[in-house]
Amino acid sequence: MKKILIPVTNHPTLGTTDQENGTFSPELTHALAVFLKAGFDYELISINGGAAPIYGTDIEDDDVNTKILDDQQFKQKLNNTIAVSKVNIDDYDAIFYPGGFGLLSDLAVNQEVAALSAKHYENGGIISAVCHGPGALLPITLSNGEKLLADKSVTGFTREEEIDYGTIEHIPFLLEEALARNAARYNKVQPWNVFVIEDQRLITGQNPASAHAVAEAVVNALTK
Repeated sequence: MKKILIPVTNHPTLGTTDQENGTFSPELTHALAVFLKAGFDYELISINGGAAPIYGTDIEDDDVNTKILDDQQFKQKLNNTIAVSKVNIDDYDAIFYPGGFGLLSDLAVNQEVAALSAKHYENGGIISAVCHGPGALLPITLSNGEKLLADKSVTGFTREEEIDYGTIEHIPFLLEEALARNAARYNKVQPWNVFVIEDQRLITGQNPASAHAVAEAVVNALTK
């Protein structure tokens, strides 16, 4: 059985504000629905372990989100995420970083999770991320000293989407700008449209609407 490692944030607010935040649930749940349908297993990890903050749990008319959030196994995993220090990366076939603003304050700068991802990629694994999830790719440095993104094409949440969402003044940093500076190429499409880029074994999606397509690309890569 294929197994997906899913790092989630421990940061519970939008930047330094008091606005509740964390992982944006539809980006996690819609990807999980694809992974579970394919017969894959998964594990949720975080820097510190324990209960992980999540938002977007009250979205109406999203049956996929509601079903996964109500699943007892999911609840158990979310309330008891595995600390990164206890993870054996060799147990996993792919990594998936869901978005949400929280990770811009921890996973986007954390070296321990980045080191796991670097080892996974160099061992032939797949790394994927959606929306703000690509922010967690920024600190990943390979054994040759090069950044993972140095020769990769990526996408991620755009400046226009930050403005539309009303968060441009509160985020720790602008993801589009950071990706454009650190990756070989940053691409985007019109706000809120589904957009996925596959570059070697790195798969990124632009926004929440792209979570399903990113997960499908991971499944295809693992089953071809």
